[in-house]
Order: sequence, then structure tokens, then C-alpha cells
Amino acid sequence: MEEDVFSIIANHNKGSRKLIRQGDIAVRLSRSALSCPGQACFWPKSNSGIVIIPYTLSTDYSRADSAVIRSAIEEYSSLTCIRFVERKTQTDYIQIRSVDGCWSYLGRIGGTQDLSLLNPGCISKGIIQHELNHVLGFVHEHTRSDRDAYVDIIWTYIPDAYKSNFEKSLPDTNNLALQYDYTSVMHYGRYSFTNVPGQPTIVSKPDAAVPIGQRHGLSSLDLAKINRLYQCDICSFLLCELSGTFHSGYTSSASLNRPDCLWLIRVPANKIFLRFFAVTAPSVCRTDHMVVYDGATKSSPVLFNATCRTGDPPPAVSTGSLMLVEFWSNEKTSFSASYQSVVCGGTFTVVNGIVTSPGFPTKYFPSTDCKWSIVAPPGYKVQITFTSFALELSRNCVYDYLNILHGSRIGSSVSAKYCGSKKMATMVSTGNWVLLDFHTDRSVHSTGFQVKYTWVR
Repeated sequence: MEEDVFSIIANHNKGSRKLIRQGDIAVRLSRSALSCPGQACFWPKSNSGIVIIPYTLSTDYSRADSAVIRSAIEEYSSLTCIRFVERKTQTDYIQIRSVDGCWSYLGRIGGTQDLSLLNPGCISKGIIQHELNHVLGFVHEHTRSDRDAYVDIIWTYIPDAYKSNFEKSLPDTNNLALQYDYTSVMHYGRYSFTNVPGQPTIVSKPDAAVPIGQRHGLSSLDLAKINRLYQCDICSFLLCELSGTFHSGYTSSASLNRPDCLWLIRVPANKIFLRFFAVTAPSVCRTDHMVVYDGATKSSPVLFNATCRTGDPPPAVSTGSLMLVEFWSNEKTSFSASYQSVVCGGTFTVVNGIVTSPGFPTKYFPSTDCKWSIVAPPGYKVQITFTSFALELSRNCVYDYLNILHGSRIGSSVSAKYCGSKKMATMVSTGNWVLLDFHTDRSVHSTGFQVKYTWVR
């Protein structure tokens, strides 16, 4: 069973000398920013609408640990009006260092305030974002004033010393008119502080099987709460499922009828495959554009940058578990897209290259799905030449197969599925991209394929 964020935090805070409540909130403030008279514990917003939170990062962290912390921080910059920036001379700031556990103060307390990320133990995205949300003023989800409508607290299995951790934060918290979130990074896990192994302290209702808590980072509702609490004027979405669809542009949803939006796709592991469909644009289109980044921020490498004048966007495959989609339109362009987690694949945007099935020239792996997107500049086509091809043979290629898709000039796509051992003919796309979609089942494996590609006019 995968541990949730708070189970990990509670384990590392057992020996902490810091006076904390609810397991990881350093004691100093008595109120949450969710109910903060005069907004005294909010971080202030500048005239530009940006909330600046200065921070320092201890030099005791390794380069790899610092990269994990900064990656967690960058998601706020991409999707909210919150900007965690390295401190210069600011008086109020957070000091991120390895003290003696995973904990933070609640909201802005003034002056220097510690945020402890014990190394090792607390350096993971979910834990970092949990503590950063405390910095923003958020308490644990299960302490909301309306929580009794969504969960039962099983007091029998909670030791007396920890029962205060399950009390509601206030008699009437401001829940921002947003629904209860079982998957919030701020939610305790099902077995938090239990005194009987295997017996839950929190049970979801009416369906006790609903998962509670997670360890991967902000949820989509966490994001919505941050933007609502700090009144961020931004159109952003966080997509956390293994697969899904999303859309933009001028649709029946008024919330999307604005010129610029961002989507951050975050899967628990592996890579992300993104494909667009149902793209509509006016006959004359000069300014609309879409950029797909291989990471969580606009400073990440660009997988492709497309405008409405270059046809439908090509498919894309990330190198990791994060992908940011930026869309800008003031000409009533719209699109729909789908994404899914894939084990392997990539996006190729250089003039020449080689793609091979995993394990080639030895046998490929069972139960594998890989996708490779080969993208040429507008005006070019992609030519692919096979130097080897050997897959399990089956009628209609239902077991192992390579599906080859390519974009056409009119926005549709052409596809064909191949299997068996054969000499494959050289192919040239009708548009400027080709997608290689490779699937294997559990049994009967062969050596796979190798393909060389180049751009042609």
C-alpha cells in the first residue's frame, strides 16, 4: 500500500523538538488564512496581481535535492499568481532548511520563518507542496468545518495525545465555496495516527472505499483553492489522472472564454503522450498559438510551438512525468486534446534520427505501450525507412503491433497497423509529422523494429 504524504511526514516528525500541532504546523499563529481577519496572515499581493514570497534555500542540500525543491516551487509559478522567489533584501521570508522533520508555520508570520524539510526523508514533491500550502495559510483538509458530511473520524483508534489533530480548525471555516477534496495534498491518510495497525482513523462517506490522501503533489482542487483564496486572475488547470481529455477556446463553458490558459499534466510516473483533435479556427487567423513544454514551467524545453497557420498541432511525448500546455487565442479558436501515461517513447524534432523498439535487437518487453512523435518543420514531410521489422504475427495484428499515423494537409490523420516479419516499404508522411504507436501483449515476443527517419520536401 502506497503511503500518503502525511503518513511520511508524521513518521519523520516523531523526534522533532519543535512545538507543532496537527502533526506538522509550527505553533505560533492561532488562525488559518482561510479565516484571517483583515487578511493579516496572507502574503501581500503587488499592484501587478502577483504574490511574492521570498525564500532562502540551505546550501546543505545537494544539487539533486535542491532541484526537487525548486521543481515543486515552480508549479505554483506556472499555475497561480504565487511566486516563490529567492530572497534579496526582503524582511519577511521563508527559510527552507533541514531542521528536524517536515513542518512549517501557518501563513505569513513576519520576519524570518523556518520551513523544515529534513534531508533525507522530506525531499519529495508531495511533502514540499504540503508544507508550502501551510505557508500560504491552508490547514489540513479533514479539519474543515463541513468535514462531517464527507468523512467519519474514528476516535476509538486515535490515541488521546493525538486527538487534537483531528479537531476542526474553527467552528466555521471559509471553505471557499469549493467541494471537499479527498485527494488533496493537505488531507491526512486513512490510517493517520492509528493505535491499531490496519484500523482507519478517517473513513470517507458515504462510500468508505473512496481513496483518501496521496503523495504526488497538489490536486486540481488544491490549485483551485489557491487561486480563489489569493484571487489570482489566471486560467489554469492541473490534470493528475493517468489519462484524460481537456479542451479550450470559445466553448459553452464561460470560464474558458478567455484568450490565455495553461494546463499542467502530471502523472505519477513514466511519460505523457498528448494528442490533439477537433481543432477549429477562423478562416483568417494571425495570432493564435499553442506551446507544449517538456516540464512544468515555461522555462522547460519546448516540444513544439504551433500557430493556427501551421495546421493541427502534432502529437507529443514528454521525457518525464510533467508536461505544460499553453494556449493563447483571441480569434475564437478552440481545440480538444487527450493524454495518457506511457512507459516509453519520445518526441523527435531534429532532421535525422533512429527509433527502435525497447530492447532491440534483443526481444522487446511484454505488456508495453510506447509512442514516438517525429515532427518536421512546416513545409517538410517525414520519411521513414525500416532497417529491421519482426513482431508477433496475428490476424488483424491484435496482439503485438506497430501503428503508424501521420497528419494530413487537411487536419485529419492516416493510420495503418503492422505486425509479423516483413520487409517494410519506405514511407513519406502527407503532413509534417509521424506517430509510431507500439503495443505488445504478455506473450510471444520478437526482436522488434528499427527505423531511420529524415525530413524531405
